[in-house]
Amino acid sequence: MATWKEIKRRIKSIKNTSKITKAMELISTVKMKKAQDLALEKKEYIKWILEVLMNLNWNFSDSKYFKKNNNSSKTLWVIVTSNKWLCWGYNINVMKKVNEYIKSNGNNIDFVTLGKRWSQFIARTWNKITADFSASFSDNIDLRFSKSVSRMITEKLTSWEYGNVVVFYNYYVNTIRQIPVSREFLPLTDTSIEKYFGMVLWYDYKYTADDRRLNYTVEPTVDELLQEVMPMLIDSMFYDILIESKASEHSSRMIAMKNAKDNANKYASKLTLQYNKARQAAITKEVSEIVSWVESMKD
Repeated sequence: MATWKEIKRRIKSIKNTSKITKAMELISTVKMKKAQDLALEKKEYIKWILEVLMNLNWNFSDSKYFKKNNNSSKTLWVIVTSNKWLCWGYNINVMKKVNEYIKSNGNNIDFVTLGKRWSQFIARTWNKITADFSASFSDNIDLRFSKSVSRMITEKLTSWEYGNVVVFYNYYVNTIRQIPVSREFLPLTDTSIEKYFGMVLWYDYKYTADDRRLNYTVEPTVDELLQEVMPMLIDSMFYDILIESKASEHSSRMIAMKNAKDNANKYASKLTLQYNKARQAAITKEVSEIVSWVESMKD
């Protein structure tokens, strides 16, 4: 059995751990609130983008943004994870989603990584990384950074190098719920747009054929509209993905640190009780020895 001095050292160590995890929890709370506000603010904008795409895409079926390349069997997967650990199941859930998708979709896959956790895994498994943006992927998502990634992805698809682009990330629902998502990002299709529209509004949504027959006047021409506007819309949708992912990461880390802090406090309380018992036993033993010594001196 540990002595009371050893227990005291353990209590001090655990309380220090509790202080560290509490500080990390507070930092994650601040970061989560900022990312959460961004994620909620842009939902209405993303909703209108998707509505316009659902109403117009039947006119753009021959566009490079909407047309699937059947001549290429290669797929580009964009994996969004974190640069750091200590965020509960955030990274593990994305990795599980990727493994599930690999089983059902075969091989011939190239990867674009945002987050060191996945890029390190890819390096160990000898898969091909087309681009790694982990070093520039910070907590403060800059629109210029998001745009550089989305433009690179779009160029890879529109040059017919890949048949489609799939993005894996965590979708932010609320503080305690984040859902790992495999999203068909490009080319844009009825199914992928409707699925994401339902995710934004958080219910299953189906457009009918009549809903798509809105009378839009396109100026100056359809080709010029696609050339100028579509890259902007794709940039906005990819920025939305990164914001959702960061909100999920900070929420997961906040909950993980809160649980670690609570567990440390509980264990410290348990050890404090053991310490008090051990200390009491030690004092009782010392008193008994003193009394015995006094009685022996009388004799």
